Amino acid sequence: MSMAGTEAIIHETTLFAEPIFHIGNFTVTNSLFSGFLTTILLGIFFWFLNRKIVAVPRGLQNLFEMILEGALNLADSITGERKKSEKFLPLVLSFFFFILFSNWLGILPIVGTWGIIESHEGQKIFVPFLRGATADLNTTLALALLSVSASHILGVFSVGFWKHLNKFVNFEAIINIPRDFQKNKMAVFVNPIKAFVGLIEVIGEAAKTASLSLRLFGNIFAGEVLLASILSIFAFLAPLPFLLLEILVGLIQATVFSILTLVFLTMNSRVEEH
Repeated sequence: MSMAGTEAIIHETTLFAEPIFHIGNFTVTNSLFSGFLTTILLGIFFWFLNRKIVAVPRGLQNLFEMILEGALNLADSITGERKKSEKFLPLVLSFFFFILFSNWLGILPIVGTWGIIESHEGQKIFVPFLRGATADLNTTLALALLSVSASHILGVFSVGFWKHLNKFVNFEAIINIPRDFQKNKMAVFVNPIKAFVGLIEVIGEAAKTASLSLRLFGNIFAGEVLLASILSIFAFLAPLPFLLLEILVGLIQATVFSILTLVFLTMNSRVEEH
């Protein structure tokens, strides 16, 4: 809370993102605006980097070629083959850089300090223009849904719709009951169990989405609250270790999300024989 003249201005960290303006009937929140800003900055940065590509790498190009080679080697250890790594990596690295830049943008001094003052029920409330995109559960849930959905879309294209569907509900086991019954009378009991045991996988997919979104949101949001609390108590020097910690946490969380996405893509692109 701060004072403006004799009026108190309330500045609270909320779980939800605050609306800052409207485009027609579409509400733009401060986290959504930060997400747009991150996307634009990334686009400009990589466009500039692409223009500077030369046959003999140097500077930023050399750094990013090292990052790309390291990412390919790491992806090979998960996918088991370079062809799949090259196929999956564009999506995985897109997640990585968007989440990383969003995490780091959220701890810049300008985030949470520039904004507008709104009146609500007789109180003056400060609403910041920028809020870390990944400190909003809506953003992390959207990223998680995109990650899990992409793994299923890839699974359909890799193994076929029918085989991918049977990972969750084994219709083949139901269809094959008459044939299997001739070999084993217990098939009439066993095959229905096989058919519906895959429903556990459906719960697993929901758990994947919840885990991806809540882990990222919880770590980033908690870090921003911690930094805000420390800054309100100690203005100088003391926040620096926590700031460095949040830079590291931002990198780790972007890496974990990306690696898990790569694991999901790899798993769903394989044909299960049993």
